[in-house]
Amino acid sequence: MIQAMSREWVWRVLAPVLVGVALVLGWEGICRGFSIPSYLFPAPSAIVASFVENMPLLFSSFASTALVAFKAFGLAVLIGTIVSFLFVQSRFAEIGLFPYVVLLQVTPIVAIAPLIIILVKSTELSLIICATVVALFPIISNTVTGLRSVDPGLLSYFKMKRAGRLNTLLRLRIPSALPFFLAGLRISSGLSLIGAVVAEFVAGTGGRDAGLAYQILQSGFRLDIPLMFAALALIAILGIIMFLLMSALTQVLLGHWHESAIAEHG
Repeated sequence: MIQAMSREWVWRVLAPVLVGVALVLGWEGICRGFSIPSYLFPAPSAIVASFVENMPLLFSSFASTALVAFKAFGLAVLIGTIVSFLFVQSRFAEIGLFPYVVLLQVTPIVAIAPLIIILVKSTELSLIICATVVALFPIISNTVTGLRSVDPGLLSYFKMKRAGRLNTLLRLRIPSALPFFLAGLRISSGLSLIGAVVAEFVAGTGGRDAGLAYQILQSGFRLDIPLMFAALALIAILGIIMFLLMSALTQVLLGHWHESAIAEHG
């Protein structure tokens, strides 16, 4: 049993790696075979060379973008959880406020980001607010759904025992909502990164704390396409890291009792 599970995990890691290696080798071969200039479409070797050459700059920008994304994600989790509890405890609050939550979701961030950047003096804070707006809706939507998706029999049992709202929330609704909440975290983590990058594009701020989006803009102006691809690769890596962290958290919290995590693990 243990050997079968180990073999499965090896293939889960090995298969994507083999596919990735094949794609990179094919990409390199096409660029070299057709002598495609780096300023049009760089080969992986040119991207790696640009990454090594600009490593301090790229890692500084990586840290700046990651900081904004993680702060926005944490803020979205805090606000989304509080709002979800409020919606479940008060029907009036849900009816009155939920349309505005949906409005935030359907409004393009590129349309409201300039206004936020103008109104907020701190550039970092404005970027965090923009990214938080993008990441907020999945947490609220999934958590509210989970808090309402309780077993009717258990809910009747709690009512029969005259359990109060707080006791029902802590002992019944929150455990039932945990899988939905964690699914919302996996979605929201990626959206917080997207919001941070889009906000950086709109702000166009440089200097010491410039993020990866600014490096993409600058490399595009200079036609330094290998550097642009290197910055894009770092954004993708950051997104993968955030998703893997949320997946690991899901496995830790659900892996021993919930069907979805047990089936995925098995």
